[in-house]
Amino acid sequence: MLQLLMAEIERGGTLETGNLAVRLGTTPQMVAAMLEHLRRLGMVLSYVNCVDDCGGCSLRDGCRSKADMRLWKSVPGA
Repeated sequence: MLQLLMAEIERGGTLETGNLAVRLGTTPQMVAAMLEHLRRLGMVLSYVNCVDDCGGCSLRDGCRSKADMRLWKSVPGA
């Protein structure tokens, strides 16, 4: 399932744990745990903690309405 999660991250876009859980057939809690595990392994980075100011973020149109969303990206070569 970690490989499926990595594939979703590499596809890009807004990665809300609830939506990822539905796509992966698991719970948001499991997705959060997997993301944290991948982060500790150095395979993904949490690169922004959104609040209200999207500024120049390229994902602002997809997640503007979501408060406190965390965005993830894969680490090249990891």
